[in-house]
Amino acid sequence: MKDREAPSKGGERTARGLEPIPGSITYSGQPRTKLTKSSVGSAFPHDFIDQYGRQVEETYIIQPDRSLIVAHRQYKPIRFFGV
Repeated sequence: MKDREAPSKGGERTARGLEPIPGSITYSGQPRTKLTKSSVGSAFPHDFIDQYGRQVEETYIIQPDRSLIVAHRQYKPIRFFGV
């Protein structure tokens, strides 16, 4: 386990960010199209509902080779209207 740190809430952390989970932009590999107009180091959010019905907010960072890493993941409680 030389290239991995201790597991963190929400997934394993590697030298290249958190491991993708189902619903992550990079779960099936890097996107085919590269973000060429965004600056290297730019961060952007991605929200989705995971396979367990939890709301997940991930933050991605654009790397020098234009690949994406999951830099942060947070599970948020699902809010129901009127409750």
